[in-house]
Amino acid sequence: MINYRTTLLLWFVGLVSCNTKSTLPPVHPDVITEKTLNDTDDPAIWVNPDDAEKSIVFGTDKKTNGAIYAFDLEGKIIEEKTIRNIERPNNVDVEYGLQLNDSITVDILAFTEREKQQIRVFSVPDMKPLDGGGFPVFEDESNTEWRLPMGISLFKSPKDSSIYAIVGRKTGPLDNYLYQYRLIGDSSGVKSQLVRKFGKFSGQKEIEAIAVDDENAMIYYSDEGVCIRKYHAEPYKGNDELSFFGGEYFLNDIEGIAVATYSNGAGYIIVSDQQRGQFNVFSRKDNSFIKAVNLTTLETDGCEVVTVPLNETFPNGLLVSMNDEQNFFFHDLGKVLGEARKN
Repeated sequence: MINYRTTLLLWFVGLVSCNTKSTLPPVHPDVITEKTLNDTDDPAIWVNPDDAEKSIVFGTDKKTNGAIYAFDLEGKIIEEKTIRNIERPNNVDVEYGLQLNDSITVDILAFTEREKQQIRVFSVPDMKPLDGGGFPVFEDESNTEWRLPMGISLFKSPKDSSIYAIVGRKTGPLDNYLYQYRLIGDSSGVKSQLVRKFGKFSGQKEIEAIAVDDENAMIYYSDEGVCIRKYHAEPYKGNDELSFFGGEYFLNDIEGIAVATYSNGAGYIIVSDQQRGQFNVFSRKDNSFIKAVNLTTLETDGCEVVTVPLNETFPNGLLVSMNDEQNFFFHDLGKVLGEARKN
């Protein structure tokens, strides 16, 4: 039986958790995309190397009849580049320059397809499948619930240009929560090879958001109820955890992660404080807290960033954030970082 004191406590917890509106000054989006059919989650940005104004933003729509939507920089759906009939796509990422043979390299898009327990790989921007229908993940797990993929991030090694997919799952063990697969190209497409298992899990909530700093070869991921964890991205450097940080700055769920990098070594780790409705910005150099910012999104799961100028609307780069109204928000990165960008 629930007594009066318990009832009061539950009411208070509910009141706190429902107080999701940030009290910080709002930074309104420059663009709001057209709506998807179901439920948006995670974005990725492909910068067109020939014409940055023709860059593409991809975003997952995570239902059984899901899709990877393609948007132009005005937020309009590009139907011919949208991938449909995907069974619960969750997270998505892009990488540049996968070697298929001696003369052909392609940019790629990869995403998790949870209900088929696999990842998919397509070429960008022509959106052709390279994976023969998909690569199974977590195949050695006897617990079928531990085979359901969720988060994904791609890493291109600065050492030898190998490209890897780091994949997380809906639930899993307290250690070796993440699997890292090398994506190997040949004239027939792409194959995957498991190279390591790593990564601690608190056992609280779940791990979804994964991001990689390619230049520094670092992996960041959100142990949602606890902290942000940091590991080497190069498999040969080992599986020791390098840092865990930031938990005290979040109201509840620690969600999407975006890594903003600059050529001078500066940069930022931008992380969604989901229930508070804002984002926390940390230093790329030492992971110290810098500031929080209110981008007016609701219940943001995923986010992504690029720091190069794209067009007149996004002269300082682009931050894309999932919004819980079947759409994504686009912000010029300069407006997000403000004074911090000068450091």
